[in-house]
Amino acid sequence: MLSVLIMASPAAAHSGTGLPGGLAAGFTHPFSGFDHMLAMVAVGLWGAFLGRPLIVLLPVIFPAVMAIGGALGIAGVPLPPVELGIALSVLVLGAMIAGAVRPPVWLACAIVAVFAIFHGYAHGTELPSAADPIGYSLGFVLATGLLHVAGIGVGMVKDRPGGTVIVRGAGALIAACGLWFLGQAL
Repeated sequence: MLSVLIMASPAAAHSGTGLPGGLAAGFTHPFSGFDHMLAMVAVGLWGAFLGRPLIVLLPVIFPAVMAIGGALGIAGVPLPPVELGIALSVLVLGAMIAGAVRPPVWLACAIVAVFAIFHGYAHGTELPSAADPIGYSLGFVLATGLLHVAGIGVGMVKDRPGGTVIVRGAGALIAACGLWFLGQAL
């Protein structure tokens, strides 16, 4: 994990130019940025840690609101520094898991939705250069959903002996990566 963090650059998935487009390119895109991958896994992991109804709500809200962020990016609506928002998403979501924070349902949904805007915006600003923006969008939404499911899968160990420690430890590692991304974004 540490070697991947050292070699990774923040927001590597958000290159902004020359996207080939299409379903396959969109599907592989979220895996090209460690920051995006960690945030997506963290959404599923936090949802699994919190249980019902958030195990379902968080992974549904994120891609839905990410699409809104994408539309804002396509439209060129100005936002605060997007890479800062993405770095904060990794840090905050990891910290929520590590700290076993159990906010009310509405607040957990709001936190995830705010960060989804930034992730979607980063993708939206890239879409106009893609040859097939619809296929590309479908691909990255599908990959995002699979990363959420992976996080849920890891989070399911919480019910096993020592599982809560494993899940919270994973959250701490995610938060540490988020701190590093934040340093790079500033």
